[in-house]
Amino acid sequence: MSALLIMLLTFVGYILAYKFYGKFLGEKIFKLDKDAITPSQEFEDGIDFVPTKKEIIFGHHYTSIAGTGPIVGPAIAIIWGWVPALIWVFLGSIIMGGVHDFGALIISMRNKGKSISEYTAKYINPRTRFLFFAIVFLELWIVIAIFGLVIAILFKMYPASVLPVWSEIPIAMWLGYMVYKKGKSVTFWSIIAIILMYITIIIGVYLPITLPTVAGIPPTGAWTIILLIYAFIASVLPVITLLQPRDYINSHELVIAIILLVLGVFVSAFSGKLQIVAPALQVHPAKAPSMWPFLFITIACGAISGFHSLVSSGTSSKQVKLEPDSLFVGYGSMLMEGVLATLVIVAVSAGIGMGYEHGGKILTGVNAWTSHYSSWVAAKGLGSKIGAFVIGSANMISMIGIPTKWAIAIMGVFVASFAGTTLDTATRIQRYVVTELFVDLHMPVFKNKYLATSFAVLTAAALAFASGATGKGALALWPLFGAVNQTLAALALIIITLYLKTKGGSKWMIAGFPAIFMVFMTIWAALINEMNFIHSGKSLLIVTNSVVILIAVVIAIEGFVKFFQLSGQK
Repeated sequence: MSALLIMLLTFVGYILAYKFYGKFLGEKIFKLDKDAITPSQEFEDGIDFVPTKKEIIFGHHYTSIAGTGPIVGPAIAIIWGWVPALIWVFLGSIIMGGVHDFGALIISMRNKGKSISEYTAKYINPRTRFLFFAIVFLELWIVIAIFGLVIAILFKMYPASVLPVWSEIPIAMWLGYMVYKKGKSVTFWSIIAIILMYITIIIGVYLPITLPTVAGIPPTGAWTIILLIYAFIASVLPVITLLQPRDYINSHELVIAIILLVLGVFVSAFSGKLQIVAPALQVHPAKAPSMWPFLFITIACGAISGFHSLVSSGTSSKQVKLEPDSLFVGYGSMLMEGVLATLVIVAVSAGIGMGYEHGGKILTGVNAWTSHYSSWVAAKGLGSKIGAFVIGSANMISMIGIPTKWAIAIMGVFVASFAGTTLDTATRIQRYVVTELFVDLHMPVFKNKYLATSFAVLTAAALAFASGATGKGALALWPLFGAVNQTLAALALIIITLYLKTKGGSKWMIAGFPAIFMVFMTIWAALINEMNFIHSGKSLLIVTNSVVILIAVVIAIEGFVKFFQLSGQK
């Protein structure tokens, strides 16, 4: 099958899924009500609760859930073959990820914009709330600590991205001022903003920036400190000051990137230069874990990701203006992430074959793919994952006349910008989580956003610098992240199932069967990881992973019991 045909068929599939299955979810399952009072209206404060047009909140939500996730997952899972990766992305995003994201969003909107951790008490029982908080805090703790390092690595790989990524902040704040303070047209001024953004990309190509060692702190550590300071400031500012306008710019950047990639696929395919060079199926790649269950853990964003439930019930539920908008924001964003993940699969299964530098030589075709994906160890590093996508994408984009160095810069900025969005959104959500948790523990002082945010940032900094000045401390817990993230997705689906169970009928099955699948896959993967951690003697991972498994099992059992209690009440 050709790469072009794969792209066209999946895109049509996503459109049909939104039009028919999405409509079914909105009208028949969640029964969206345009007259319902949303949290953004009820608690409007101009800081966190802000009624927002669905196009703008879509930009925030999408760029927050995407980050580097739909890139790195498919870019490594392709080692098992492009067919299983594509099937999981396509079906997962439609029947699992979309239901998960949309369900978490609408339930939060119907529970005063509270996080999924908080409303766990309502749908299961109060004692599970603190267990859920533990999983959520762990996930966000790792994300905040690691994403400073992720962006630092991206800046090292693509120094041309540094100037435009940081320039986006004043451009976004200016856009927010023009739209919210001066009442100007959001469409017109956002176009101006994105033009300015691309001008900075061109400048960045000719003025790449590298950070030297500062006071004995290597570049990765220095960038991590700078980025954590930025995350603190960004997450306490009103959403209309930076978060919304920056993410609106990022959503435009996404559209442009997708257009460039789609055009690149068409031109490359018709020129005969774009051929799938990855194997359709490779069950036992060198030194890789078993495809079952690890395919479903490796590809999270792009199919289903627990982090999305935190964004849905964290920032987005406080900004959606009308209930019907939640379908576009929650379900639509997940399908768009599937679109991006599909393009990533095309880039790393076919685009990379158009030219890949290795050992001073330019390899093409199967040789290019085999060289990059010679083994699991060779392909699993962050730089390797991102590099495969950026190189493959740049190869295709260059076919439409854009110089390769510009194409690389465009995609590098695209990835780094999304990673930045994930960083400060995660920090803001952690602030909400910390506030809810400590208020429940009768410590209302944490209602102070500066104190709660300081707690979120300082704990992340402690993890990041636990191993020294490089800022790589979070790597000690990173092997847990995939299983923790997908465990959270499974638990979120359990909550959505119980919510739908209270509505009567068989609506619960929409989330129930995906919940069963994800609980089984994630606990299976976590148990395999535990055996590997024990074999390698990694005490920290052994203990932490054991706690995660225990929490997942307990919440799953509690959810199972609650389900049958609800059945007995009918």
